[in-house]
Amino acid sequence: MAALEYWLWLSGAGISPRAKARLLEVYGSPEAAFFAPAGDYARIEGLSPSEAALLEKRENGRVEWILDECRRQNIKILTLQDAEYPERLKNIFAPPPVIYVRGSLPGVDENALIAIIGTRSASPYGLKMGLELAYQTARCGGVVVSLLTNGIDAQAARGALLAGGRCVAVLGTAHEGSGGRLAEDVAAAGAVISEYAPGTRPMKSFFRERNRIAAGLSVGVAVVEAPEKSGTLLFAAEAAEQGKEIFAVPGNADAENSAGTIALLKQGAKLVTSGWDVLCEFEGRFPGRLRPVFALPPEPPKEEKKEESGAGFAKKGIDKEKSRGYIDLKEQLSTLSAEQLKIIAAIEGEAVHIDEIIESTGLPAGKVLAQLTFLEIKGFVRRAAGRRVSLNTAKK
Repeated sequence: MAALEYWLWLSGAGISPRAKARLLEVYGSPEAAFFAPAGDYARIEGLSPSEAALLEKRENGRVEWILDECRRQNIKILTLQDAEYPERLKNIFAPPPVIYVRGSLPGVDENALIAIIGTRSASPYGLKMGLELAYQTARCGGVVVSLLTNGIDAQAARGALLAGGRCVAVLGTAHEGSGGRLAEDVAAAGAVISEYAPGTRPMKSFFRERNRIAAGLSVGVAVVEAPEKSGTLLFAAEAAEQGKEIFAVPGNADAENSAGTIALLKQGAKLVTSGWDVLCEFEGRFPGRLRPVFALPPEPPKEEKKEESGAGFAKKGIDKEKSRGYIDLKEQLSTLSAEQLKIIAAIEGEAVHIDEIIESTGLPAGKVLAQLTFLEIKGFVRRAAGRRVSLNTAKK
């Protein structure tokens, strides 16, 4: 096997991150570990008997399949020995020997990466604050780190994209089937990474393991909402153990989702209500890269209340034009920017693939995705399957 294939063997050996790190410490390289004498693994302190038994099998039959899948899914493989592997990640306990990357990692070590996290069962307030915090973080020059799960984490990714900024999503599974359309959008404007090879079956332990990577990439962690006992607080604890700065958004004192953030504030987390509240702490560390911006993301259109009608009630006049499910594009063109008009012009007839819009307009992928998100929120366009977009207009 070539050197890369030994890294893939170690990555998919079915042992814990701690055990992988221990093997590299003892043998110096995956290749040397692979060719260790029979029975050697059982004598290594830090490896369990079951892990030693797995390693003795020296199974490498999936390596070629993994390489083929990475090519098919457009996944880049980075190992600990590669120059592009982030130094910040190398410095954590048990760094992943391999990370599988879709998209393009921003200069991790030269930028302020901020993890924005919170509960899956977020309140409307939490979803609003998660979106705003990520939007402002991106506008201020930071890079948002998201776990891409439902609730606050997904809102963080959306906020970064809406701002035309960069986002790094860290998965707790292999790439296939994770994150859906949002993951595709993040990969187009930033990167989606996983330490698990294609075809790896998910396990509960993966989500705790993922936390160390997301925290390791970040310089700070902002918690938006979290119950008293939640995975969000486990993430914050991991980040604090790594020496990262912890921030928390205040909420109602009697709200269940505020119990965790209130606890963090009592423990010394900094209270924040904007992206700049977070990033101002790192202005000296990243000179020239960060700037205060307090703009808010565009608000989605408000749904109009429908009048109820029934026996004994006269049906009140309903403005059919206002209740339609589309907008009259001709009436609204004057409200759009030049870039937005350029994107609208590129969407004709049937649904158009996002890549075609990027090619047609000549705009950066991140800019196109941000403007499409804005246009979707405002009701100008609608998303279709297969990363396609169509105009949300009246048919004449």
